[in-house]
Amino acid sequence: MAEHHLPPEPADERHHHNHGGKAAVHADDLKPGGRRPRRYGYYYGGGDGYCAGDPARTLCFVVLVVILLAGITALVLYLVYRPSRPAFAVTSVAVYSLSLNGTGNGAGAGGPATLAASFQLTLVIRNPNGRSAARYDRLAAYVAYRGEPITAPAPMPPLVQDADSAVAVAPVLGAAAPPVPVSPDTAAALATDVSYGVVALRVVVLGRVRFVSGPFRSGWHSMYARCDLLVGVRKSLQAAGGGGGGGAGAGPEAPLLGNPTCAIDM
Repeated sequence: MAEHHLPPEPADERHHHNHGGKAAVHADDLKPGGRRPRRYGYYYGGGDGYCAGDPARTLCFVVLVVILLAGITALVLYLVYRPSRPAFAVTSVAVYSLSLNGTGNGAGAGGPATLAASFQLTLVIRNPNGRSAARYDRLAAYVAYRGEPITAPAPMPPLVQDADSAVAVAPVLGAAAPPVPVSPDTAAALATDVSYGVVALRVVVLGRVRFVSGPFRSGWHSMYARCDLLVGVRKSLQAAGGGGGGGAGAGPEAPLLGNPTCAIDM
């Protein structure tokens, strides 16, 4: 009789037949690191991300490059055309009148102290920007002493200034204007300074400025410039109604003592 042989069972099936169909546990499986971890393979183009697939990934790359180039261009334009604030300087001052009345002492007691002052100054405005022109508007200037205005704000005409240039203006402040009321302390301090022949003044210029560079135009910026200077006046006191009022009449030109300093806020 011919013998029939069955094919050998695979090793995995033999393991399943043992122990009631349960998989056998080998000693190697119990050793640390005996079973190799599963490895998963990933490939580009799979998943549900925003840049899934070759066309979407190319589009994302192009968009990122455009954004990067636009940012670099904006930074370069900002650094090249960024405007600098203008510079102010007072080069000369003429004192036409400086008359103080009603200091509140003696016969003038009870009346407010008033000051009639008139100046003409030469103000040099420089635009340090080499690529941007400057436009000035709503300009007004006045003179202050010890924080109090002693002239009424005088309007100045609009000004157009080329790039990297300087222009000189000579406004007259306080002419044909009514006397300005001042506090008694300010009146007494001014009379003392005039008697010594040196007065500390502050020239204030208000307005707004904008910068133009080819097709680029900035918005209007509020401007507040102030120049502190020491002015020499000749001693010329006169009594005012028997009180302590004083006046000083200086020549057209009054010397500037020291180096006047100017600051500007925008």
